[in-house]
Amino acid sequence: MPTAAATHQVRRPSAVSALTGLLVVTAVATVAVELLNWWYAPEQGFGLAVRTGWALLRSLGFVVLVWQVRRGRTSARPFGLILAVTTVFAVGRLLVPRAGTPPLPGVLGFATLTVLCVAVVWLLYRSPGLREFLVRHPNRLVIDRRGVSWREAGPRRPPVAAWLLTVRAAAFTYSPLMLVPALVAVGTVFEGRLVAVPVLVLWVVVALGTAHVVLLGTFFLFRGRRWARALLVAVTLFVLVVDLPLCWLLLGLDGLVRDGGPLAVAAAIALWGLRRAGQLDVGSGRGGPSDQVATDGPIVRPRYSTSQQ
Repeated sequence: MPTAAATHQVRRPSAVSALTGLLVVTAVATVAVELLNWWYAPEQGFGLAVRTGWALLRSLGFVVLVWQVRRGRTSARPFGLILAVTTVFAVGRLLVPRAGTPPLPGVLGFATLTVLCVAVVWLLYRSPGLREFLVRHPNRLVIDRRGVSWREAGPRRPPVAAWLLTVRAAAFTYSPLMLVPALVAVGTVFEGRLVAVPVLVLWVVVALGTAHVVLLGTFFLFRGRRWARALLVAVTLFVLVVDLPLCWLLLGLDGLVRDGGPLAVAAAIALWGLRRAGQLDVGSGRGGPSDQVATDGPIVRPRYSTSQQ
């Protein structure tokens, strides 16, 4: 006879199925709109190929998000927000041609994709069922008095405001958003601008180094270190100061808008998240992570005990 523990199952709310289907449709729409943009583009050069390839990779991001949502991961909401916002900008920058007006099929596809991404964000942040369901942590190796087991376990760090999870997701996009225009600028070398080679090498090194600094900063940010907030603000301003002028220098105004715009949006989300998380800390009267639960910045805590696995 099965025990209560064995028969216990976490029932998924209907919003999970709705969001899963919406994410699948959004992933397919992303691929379709990118192919439309490529088909109608007047110039199918190296730069468009790099940007299109990067945008197509985002369809895999929606597949990862489906996996997170179905397993109730706490990281699904901030990851979904960053993925939806940057997808709209990544697709939109390929829609507008250098001259003339964009093709009507591309405009209609982009409008449809925008509506889908807005719906994804709305469900993630406004659905009560999803808010209660997306609270689980990844499984990991646990050693305790009962022995060694592989099960869900909350992080050893103190609980943090959900805005900090959004900051981490946004900051981790800095490196790839810098590498994409750097790869696009490689096409200028093929055109004979060999003087740009040292600048490109420096650009790539800064992009890769940014990923390591962000990793270090978010690690200590989640542990309540005030200097980590200042570090992430400094890194955000640094990548903007480096990336935007290089986009304009090597890719022109068109490259500044197409490739610098998504990075600027990600930086704005990260800075806003740091500000909101700081307000929660001030409201709690503590210097570390806040224990208050706010409607726009709830504290992430495990909802289910590890014995329910």
